[in-house]
Amino acid sequence: MKINEISSLTDKELAEKLASLKSELFNLRFTHATGSLANNMQISVCKRNIARVKTVMRQRELGLVDAPK
Repeated sequence: MKINEISSLTDKELAEKLASLKSELFNLRFTHATGSLANNMQISVCKRNIARVKTVMRQRELGLVDAPK
């Protein structure tokens, strides 16, 4: 997911996206623990996307970036 896509989301959509990414990360970790995860890079990509969403949320909280309308 690109930063442009994330920054174009509203605050509510960002919260929903964060929840879904955290759920996805949990499922990926569970799949990895059972030994059936085919691509281990999916975990890193998911963590990176979570960080991107949290960064945009924090920037908006501090007033550095305006939210789209």
